[in-house]
Amino acid sequence: MPREVAIIGVGYSGFRALTPEVSYKELMYEAAVKAYEDAGVDPRRDIESFVTVAEDFTEGTSIFDEYVPDQLGAVLKPVHTISGEGLHGFIAAYLQILTGAMDIVAVEAHSKASNILTPDEIMAFAMDPVYNRPLQVNPHFIAGLEMNRYLCETGTTREQCALVVAKNKHNALYNPLAAYGANIAIEDVLQSEIVSYPLSRLDMSPRADGAIVMVLAARERAEELSDIPIWIRGVGWCNDSFSLENRDWMNAIYAAKAGETAYRMAGIRTPWQELDFAEIDDTFSYKELQHMEALRLCRPGEAGMLTEDGATEIGGDFPVNPSGGSLGMGHLLDASGLARLLEVVLQLRGEAGQHQLPDVEAGLAFAWRGLPTTSGAAVILCN
Repeated sequence: MPREVAIIGVGYSGFRALTPEVSYKELMYEAAVKAYEDAGVDPRRDIESFVTVAEDFTEGTSIFDEYVPDQLGAVLKPVHTISGEGLHGFIAAYLQILTGAMDIVAVEAHSKASNILTPDEIMAFAMDPVYNRPLQVNPHFIAGLEMNRYLCETGTTREQCALVVAKNKHNALYNPLAAYGANIAIEDVLQSEIVSYPLSRLDMSPRADGAIVMVLAARERAEELSDIPIWIRGVGWCNDSFSLENRDWMNAIYAAKAGETAYRMAGIRTPWQELDFAEIDDTFSYKELQHMEALRLCRPGEAGMLTEDGATEIGGDFPVNPSGGSLGMGHLLDASGLARLLEVVLQLRGEAGQHQLPDVEAGLAFAWRGLPTTSGAAVILCN
């Protein structure tokens, strides 16, 4: 029988648009100290392995994993860096414990987006160097094309996408960790400048700085160390075709397959009935709706109508992104998935404060790695 694994400690820092007073190392250190205190562990004595998540291009440093042990208390310990999304790193830490080789593992992801002066140019380096990059176009055209196709195929409207923005920014007003909470109207979104039709500036998550550290433990150690362990019930991840010429522009297949793997592992057949809420990637407004449908939280074409009916609001039948999501909290680059997971942990512990959901027992976190990828990961937790 596979080992059971729980999250026993969480720590975070930053979550602001700008953090000029601290370096990325200081953000990581503050999050790590909080997570170790929360878990009741000494990193030098108790934690057996560390997983960090970083992308050299956005860090501005090659072989970035060489720069992380000091501030995590990981010197002379096993450390490796996942060049992927935060949930990929989380799953790697989880799998290390499942092997039986480790009992306690820490995972870290961070964003110092405010240090990046030319983010779109760096993003363009991820595009195919032979077929796409020579066109010298801003990568956001990919989101515009995909949004257009999604709206056309499902009948979803721009107004329904704008409702996602209004909902998530309103939720963020009650989340002290959120950098972009606001009361805005649908018209504000529709009338904001078009970046790549039909995608407008307010349809896009603004970037933020922050760091997150989580401590995972096998059941024996989790029950010994924590009074409120949050159990990992399912994980899944998937990559679709990278090529713009071959990918499916309508369906988020990566999300569907990542979700199915996690649901199968957790024994979940009907996600809407068996889960209490979800934190889902909303890098762009339409992505929340597309991902809801791919994750079988509703049927294709229904997510916009559910949003319109208020079903995904904090007081609705199935709250989606009660934290405010990336639209309200800010996009933390490759730490965005851990931000979604952090909210699930706080909700299941009953520690979400003013936006706490009542009587929640199981939640889903889903992350997309962003343009131009078709890479996603899902995690299901319960208390």
